[in-house]
Amino acid sequence: MIFSMNSQDLLEGLNTVTRALSARPSKQILEGILITAENDRVQMTCSDGALVIEYTNAASIKEEGEVVLPGKLFTELIRKMPDGMVNISVSDQRTATIRCMKNRSNLAVMNADEYPEIQLMQTGTSVKIPQNKLRDMISRVVFAIATDESRQILTGSLLEVSRNEARLVALDGFRLAMQKIFQPFELPEGTDVVKAIIPGKVLNELSRILPDDEAFCTMLFDKNRMQCTFGNIRLTSGLLAGEYIDYRRILPSDFKTEARANRISVQDAIDRASLMAREGKNNLIKMSFRDGILKITSNAELGDVEEEMDASLNGDPIDIAFNARYITDIIRNVSDDFLCMKFNSNVSPCVVVPENGDDFIYLILPVRVFQ
Repeated sequence: MIFSMNSQDLLEGLNTVTRALSARPSKQILEGILITAENDRVQMTCSDGALVIEYTNAASIKEEGEVVLPGKLFTELIRKMPDGMVNISVSDQRTATIRCMKNRSNLAVMNADEYPEIQLMQTGTSVKIPQNKLRDMISRVVFAIATDESRQILTGSLLEVSRNEARLVALDGFRLAMQKIFQPFELPEGTDVVKAIIPGKVLNELSRILPDDEAFCTMLFDKNRMQCTFGNIRLTSGLLAGEYIDYRRILPSDFKTEARANRISVQDAIDRASLMAREGKNNLIKMSFRDGILKITSNAELGDVEEEMDASLNGDPIDIAFNARYITDIIRNVSDDFLCMKFNSNVSPCVVVPENGDDFIYLILPVRVFQ
């Protein structure tokens, strides 16, 4: 196998596919990058056994072939190369020679025949979402995906696609995050909604490699797997099996109190109060809404913090406490100018919604505080 490729294109591909490498691979061959050179294109593939990422780009190919190179070492080697054309040749299936300008390196290779066969999805339900919208939607819910493996279904996020809307839902038992996209979707005849539970790790990696543009990402689903194709990248992963929690039953429909305050002011105040909250035993932030004022407080043995700002209130005054990290995660993912919070009591869930529209819903459980 002999081919030449621009070093920046090669590095872009390596940075993309190596996100699928596992820190503790089940097989030694999965430590490597499968490189296939044919038809004037080079395809790079990495897998951890469940997640597969492939990257394809044009190259000058003198001799077609296939080889597996050590993933991390090869990537770091190319990262240190100067800009220019990189020439890679494998003659005896034992050593790859890598040349760039006056630099030459040799790498031991692994047998490509030992690399697990990548099963591409040929059929399923296809959904197209703009890449920038999908990336934004993922980035604003992944913080609420559970990391506790004891409830494995919650280590994924539920994607629901109907004919006019897509929503992504994550919850971990303490908070819920939901983002929505409103656009027409073509679904198979007789299908009103498509559901898939996507592993949290997969969503994290997908959001990191999705470009920030309006081109479509094509998502293909069957009962067990998902395949995302965008640009010259293809990501394939298994889905989580089982029934996701009925999140609709968790969301309150009526509220006794609605409050509104400047989001940036609230976020800055909570950031400052969190410094003290972290020094306390419970990492608590207390919020008090009354008489057009929002008071935010935290205390610890080392001291206390008190912040005040204007806030509009519709309904009963309320004093409520939250885990500082949980409330911070939610507010940081709201981009509206004003923060709109809805309550029923200081021991029932608080819901954060848009000032206008229905693009997102966040829910957070308060912490019961004994006076």
